[in-house]
Amino acid sequence: MSMLFAAAGGEAIGQKAYGPGVSDTEIVIGQTAPYSGPASALSRIHKSEVSYFEYLNAKGGISGRKVRLLSYDDGFSPPKAFEQVRRLVEQDEVAAVFSLLGTAINISVRQYLNGKKVPQLFTAAQSSSLADPQRYPYTMGLLPTLRSEGVFYGKHIVATKPRGKIAVIYQNDDFGKDLVGGLKEGLGSQREGQVDSQPFEVTVPTVENQVAALAASRPEVLLIFAYPKHTAQAIRKVHEMGWKPTIYMFSGSGSISSTIKPAGVEASTGVLRAAFFKDPTDPRWKDDPEMKEWLEYSKQYTPDADVSDYLNSSAIAFAKVLEQVLRQCGDNLTRENILKQAQSLHDFPLPLGLPGAVVNTSETNYEPVKFMELQRFDGSTWVPVEQ
Repeated sequence: MSMLFAAAGGEAIGQKAYGPGVSDTEIVIGQTAPYSGPASALSRIHKSEVSYFEYLNAKGGISGRKVRLLSYDDGFSPPKAFEQVRRLVEQDEVAAVFSLLGTAINISVRQYLNGKKVPQLFTAAQSSSLADPQRYPYTMGLLPTLRSEGVFYGKHIVATKPRGKIAVIYQNDDFGKDLVGGLKEGLGSQREGQVDSQPFEVTVPTVENQVAALAASRPEVLLIFAYPKHTAQAIRKVHEMGWKPTIYMFSGSGSISSTIKPAGVEASTGVLRAAFFKDPTDPRWKDDPEMKEWLEYSKQYTPDADVSDYLNSSAIAFAKVLEQVLRQCGDNLTRENILKQAQSLHDFPLPLGLPGAVVNTSETNYEPVKFMELQRFDGSTWVPVEQ
């Protein structure tokens, strides 16, 4: 049986009940994506998601219904995203909004979507503020929160570098601040005071000045909490300066094609990150049936995508988890039941996830995946770090 693309079980049986965006033949889902703007490198996530549902529809869809994913450009601009999300809800009448990228984007539409009781599922953003079921029950992420990731790095630094200065360059918004908050929590009160930080605005063309300012005191550890473009700039500048700190980077910027190659392979060797997904470049998965199946799928449905880039493969996880939720809905495809089923995932293996990465949700658990593995770039691929 196909592992990655098998029809998931657990479909509910009962009377048909449809909400907006659903008919006997179709389920309409919506999203916005940064097809233009400063985060455009990450739009490949959404292109892969669109392609997956095209693949799924060619196989018959979900219980005979085609899933139509409407994907509009938001330019990575919260005001534009809000305008496009309103279009999706009020004109297109989507059943749910799915996989919006970026903390600021998701926060900008969260109150509106919760007010309209439209599920905002599996955000492509890891802010801990997006895991708040009491205040925003219709908004749910998928991956470990940024705060959890920051804590993860802080604890590793304490264990491996018990002394010495720590430098952080971070995006000056909720995304960057969440990671920094988690880092300080993980470091604890004794080490928190040893952190020197430099914020930057997402719109700046370069972060070289911030890196130079941090390098002045030659800290032993540098954490880069940024998206691929600025992460690559920072790694390259550190290398050019001859500064040799231990570098940790945000998990979502670990793409070899979007970050490592632009930064330079030599400059990037030794960099650390948290990971939850199998990386297509990792020889551990050369004979893995799930990875082999994804590679075959990619050749047919995303032939222009770089198969070595885990952003393309990880996008399948978001799409597959949404597929599972829709299958669990059976013929009760109201917005209320879509949310209920999203809250009812139990030990569902994260598609293309590392061993141990499973999806669990409830009405009070909105951090579906908690598993993280520390990895190091060894000059050709990401390899696990013994802890």
